[in-house]
Amino acid sequence: MNRLTLAVSRAIARVTDSALGPYQTAVLRIGLGLTWLLFLLREYPHRQELYGPDSPWSWDLAAQLVGSNDAFTVLLWSDSQVWFEAVYALAVLFSLLLLLGWRTRTMAALFMAGVLTLQNRSVFMGDGGDNVLHIMAVYLVFTRCGQVWSLDARRARRGEEARARGERTPDRVGPALWLVLGLVLLLGSLAGRTDGDWFIPALLWAVWLGQAVWWLAGRLARTDQPRILLDVVANVVHNGALLVIMAEACLIYATAGWYKVQGSRWQDGTAVHYPLNLEYFSPWPSLAELFTASGALVMLVTYVTVVVQVAFPFTLFNRRVKNVLLTFMILEHTVIAVVLGLPFFSLAMIAADAVFLPTSFLRRVGRLAVRARDRLRQGGHGTAAAVPQQRRPDGAPGGPPAAGTAGAAPVTDKVPGPRT
Repeated sequence: MNRLTLAVSRAIARVTDSALGPYQTAVLRIGLGLTWLLFLLREYPHRQELYGPDSPWSWDLAAQLVGSNDAFTVLLWSDSQVWFEAVYALAVLFSLLLLLGWRTRTMAALFMAGVLTLQNRSVFMGDGGDNVLHIMAVYLVFTRCGQVWSLDARRARRGEEARARGERTPDRVGPALWLVLGLVLLLGSLAGRTDGDWFIPALLWAVWLGQAVWWLAGRLARTDQPRILLDVVANVVHNGALLVIMAEACLIYATAGWYKVQGSRWQDGTAVHYPLNLEYFSPWPSLAELFTASGALVMLVTYVTVVVQVAFPFTLFNRRVKNVLLTFMILEHTVIAVVLGLPFFSLAMIAADAVFLPTSFLRRVGRLAVRARDRLRQGGHGTAAAVPQQRRPDGAPGGPPAAGTAGAAPVTDKVPGPRT
């Protein structure tokens, strides 16, 4: 009984003391932000046909659909061209700021709003990657995904260094951003624009109020107890969201694998052949022909894909096997991005897969990225010129002039001694 109590207490302490998987959630944040940012930039010339006034799915049709399913989208607040351009530009900006990790909690909520706004405006645009991005964007709001590899982490580190020197670091941007977003939420609520879907507006209000409570606890509380309590609550919410994200990724693969098992083309090993020969999924016809030239290769890829997707959720209890299958799935998504021309679907899936990557591997990647950045900076500024070695009056190299010269310091083993 004592062992059970000790194990339970350790588990509770682990869940409440820290936010688990900080590197994994950081990669998820970067991956989702990058995926949506690249998609919006690539489709910028076609934005009017996809989500704007020129879309085949007209504003009236979208309004009727949203009225029936209560989906969240701010694009239906107005049908003006200026409003659409502003929303699209803000969606690009929120994706970039989330990618960089600037005001991560706020940007995660705004990123979610941008994703839902555009996707719910035209529900028939995109592919399976949109569904992954749609779901993960909501889950990301509950995570503390800016603890590492973010501008927030750098600002927190600099703030701690400043406080250690006895300096004050006032935050003016945070309260100003909080006031502006609160005003927008209030105006939207008073105008009845959020009467349809209650969950997303409630989540946005919860984030807004949570930021206010966090700020007040840090500024007005006389003790650290309120901030510690809020930190525990944030850790519990983060760890619960991380567990849900991992379960969602496993559910995606498990359902995909089991549905494939029931298909006759997957059973006879020819399923991969057909999309490779469709013009829509063949941006590189010669590359697709190379893959489909061997029937044995097609059959092998078909069966291995099904086996890996079905088996992956069961391999989480064995780290080595899980890492092998995870490597294969990331490689598979890379091939899908290139061969089938589905880069954003693959990026979204790779970002979801990142929550299973080992922490040691991610730290190693981070160190390599820092070294590469430092080398680029050194290369950009040039190398320092070599300083000529000093010589003594007798011509011998090293050290200052020989003893007896005015103002010279004593020399011991060619190392200058202190001046007195």
